[in-house]
Amino acid sequence: MTNESDHATAPGIDWDAEAVAFDDEPDHGLRDPEVRAAWDARLGTWLPDRPSDVLDLGCGTGSLSLLASERGHHVTGVDLSPAMVERARAKLAGRDAVFLVGDAAAPPVGEQRYDVVLVRHVLWTLPDPARVLRHWWSLLRPGGRLVLVEGVWGMGTVSPVGIAADRVTALLESLAGHVRVEPLSDDPLLWGREVEDERYAVLATG
Repeated sequence: MTNESDHATAPGIDWDAEAVAFDDEPDHGLRDPEVRAAWDARLGTWLPDRPSDVLDLGCGTGSLSLLASERGHHVTGVDLSPAMVERARAKLAGRDAVFLVGDAAAPPVGEQRYDVVLVRHVLWTLPDPARVLRHWWSLLRPGGRLVLVEGVWGMGTVSPVGIAADRVTALLESLAGHVRVEPLSDDPLLWGREVEDERYAVLATG
């Protein structure tokens, strides 16, 4: 599963087909300088100041990977869609980055290899988030951090989708020594428009 955007869609979508127009969404392609700057500023507070190993799961076309790389980090991106991975490789050509085709829930990487595991709009799609979070935590080096960008879309409708912040923090209680929730709904620059959904980041450290 790859990154999702303003309106969440059900798992099972053909992400290879979606790759062609994926970057058209403001928070996917980050083509608007103001949207790009907003995400870059957030990453600046979420990622370490020193060059670090960052694992971007569900990396899509690599837009967040590119921002992390520009900040001096070594990035490994994983996405289930070969077409997404192909675009990510092109976007970061010549940079200190590697992209792999694989399942974000069980990425083809070793344990305790990363300073940061960054995941945007993937956890909500997975059937056993508790198990997945335990596995993602095992990929971190001691002192590493887990950065999750998630949300609940369609709030106020009959069938909202997503995962609420309080559920994520509860699932992380047994893993992390410190968990912080950062609301994102009130920053329209991140999304290219005003939003009313619950959008947030969870930052968990040992």
